[in-house]
Amino acid sequence: MATSIANTAWIDPRAELDEEVEVGPFTTIGPHVKIGAGTKIMNSVTLMGHVTIGRDNVIYPHAVIGGEPQDISYAGTDTQVIVGDNNIIRENVTINRGSEKEDGITRIGSNNFLMAGMHVAHDCKLGSHIIIANGTMLGGHVHVDDHASISGGVAVHHYTTIGSFSFVGGLSRVLHDVPPYMLCEGLPARPRCINIVALKRNNFDSAVIDALAEAHRLLYRSKIGLDAAREVLRGNDHLLPQVNHLLGFIEGQQEGRHGRGREVRRAA
Repeated sequence: MATSIANTAWIDPRAELDEEVEVGPFTTIGPHVKIGAGTKIMNSVTLMGHVTIGRDNVIYPHAVIGGEPQDISYAGTDTQVIVGDNNIIRENVTINRGSEKEDGITRIGSNNFLMAGMHVAHDCKLGSHIIIANGTMLGGHVHVDDHASISGGVAVHHYTTIGSFSFVGGLSRVLHDVPPYMLCEGLPARPRCINIVALKRNNFDSAVIDALAEAHRLLYRSKIGLDAAREVLRGNDHLLPQVNHLLGFIEGQQEGRHGRGREVRRAA
């Protein structure tokens, strides 16, 4: 199957499109854009700046990918957006290029579902198998780890990390890192319980689920502290790899500032 381009689309001749790419009417693709095979771009999409998009993505109308970072310190360098494979990017999603403050890349992994109207700011790093619902806003330098889910209308503070297999409830204000495996919600969002739905859907062993539930109880209900919780979990044979991952994440969070482990990386 050959590349299919609508007559009313505008594509700079320097752009690179692989075979089997579909481009809908009134879409604009700039000179520094590369698109992998099988990707479908619907009508009225804008791809601008240095943007690389992988294979078999579907990009819905009025998405804008590669706009300049909304950062007053940005000095106009050739920063990038890099998108992996098999992503669904729905209507009116905006993904900004990186700034000069990190590696200059806003990166989206593979097999993600970004729902209508959500925003990915400059320098964000999203892993794979992530779901982010309508109207959610990710501030600059936010990291979202694999298999995380964020509900609709959520505001995520810059430099926040959303841990793997976590869930953030709708309309939450996320000011602090969200630990892996936890369900968080609120104003500000706090860990309420383990994300039992995701753990079961992803075939976590019952022993792992029980150990994570005990870790949550010790850390967020009994509030005995990280070191004491680790010793109790070790004594109960609950110090499994997933629990160690959780404890290591929280340790890094506590070493940061304002409840965000990566906040210490802020340049300005």
